[in-house]
Amino acid sequence: MNSWVFMRDGWKGLLEGDFMPLTLTAIRGILHLGGSILGTSRTNPFKGQDGPQRVFENVKKLSLEVIVVIGGDDTQKVAHKLYEMGLPCVSVPKTIDNDLAHTDYTFGFNTAVSIATEALDRIHTTAEAHRRVMIVEVMGRYTGWIALEAGIAGGADIILIPEQPFDIDEVCEHIKRRQERGANFSVVVVAEGARPKDGVEITYGDSVDEFGHARLGGVGYYLGKEIEKCIDIETRVVVLGHVQRGGSPTAFDRILATRYGIAAIDLVNQGKFGVMVALKGNEMVSVPLKDVIGKRKTVDPKLYEMASVFFG
Repeated sequence: MNSWVFMRDGWKGLLEGDFMPLTLTAIRGILHLGGSILGTSRTNPFKGQDGPQRVFENVKKLSLEVIVVIGGDDTQKVAHKLYEMGLPCVSVPKTIDNDLAHTDYTFGFNTAVSIATEALDRIHTTAEAHRRVMIVEVMGRYTGWIALEAGIAGGADIILIPEQPFDIDEVCEHIKRRQERGANFSVVVVAEGARPKDGVEITYGDSVDEFGHARLGGVGYYLGKEIEKCIDIETRVVVLGHVQRGGSPTAFDRILATRYGIAAIDLVNQGKFGVMVALKGNEMVSVPLKDVIGKRKTVDPKLYEMASVFFG
């Protein structure tokens, strides 16, 4: 294998043959940059009937011997399907939600937690000064890893996650108990995928992407309105949104991404395909894609129970 290329915008680039040479000049100085120099998309090659055919045509046209895939669950599912159709590939786990199975951490997650924690440190100041309930909505469609870890690190008074549907009356009781003890403010962290008991996830609109996912958003404002209905206290909402995805990555994520990259290339050189590199403890391992897809690493109930000790 004499040369490598970057495919732009994920699977969209492979569908359209949009690429750039992977040279030392192209990657020089990118270590401290956030996001991806390649771009990204929510393109699903299996959405159209000729998608897989176009992928293989471009693979042949570009004389590609192997694809190194970077992404979350949807990306891994596509990689597995294409691998079963004969495309040699190795996957790298990348999602800030940290919800991929069989790996302890995905890179991007630590940076998101750090950004959310810094935001919470700042929110505490205005919450206490203005005697308000401040609600901070963070990312987390199906799992509450960012909400939980940032909430613990940032001293949140209540943390709400998708794995534990919440009772709005219980949330209000937590806040009331704090008031009774003399705390005239509260900070609530909520993952975007959190939902009330006997309720459904709260979405920003009716549209869905090519993988069938709705655009989540609004649970923070829902909470704010409900809290003001039952408690005489001003409530404000801060939605961090894509702020969590930007800026320079933490040292942890830079090192983790580097280790993943080296491990992926080692697997390529070994001719070991249809696998995802993963972090287990402090060791890099490989996991068959078939064991990763369709599964989700959810928040440890014991960890959430520990965090709930501080609620109210």
